[in-house]
Amino acid sequence: MPYRWKTKTDVDETIVVMMSVLDKKPELPNWLIVTIIGAIADSDKKLGMYFFEEVKKFTPSALKYFESNQ
Repeated sequence: MPYRWKTKTDVDETIVVMMSVLDKKPELPNWLIVTIIGAIADSDKKLGMYFFEEVKKFTPSALKYFESNQ
């Protein structure tokens, strides 16, 4: 997973990783949260907005980890 998203596909891959982790554990690991927060900060704002739209659709329980970055 890239630290900086360049395309919507990069964001989609992040969402898939999050879904996979949450299927196995109730919480996201800290390293993943930090990586995603970095990607939100370092990527185009449109991709950040897309990330939040996709989280709301596919992993709404994970939104709590990123609300302060929205």
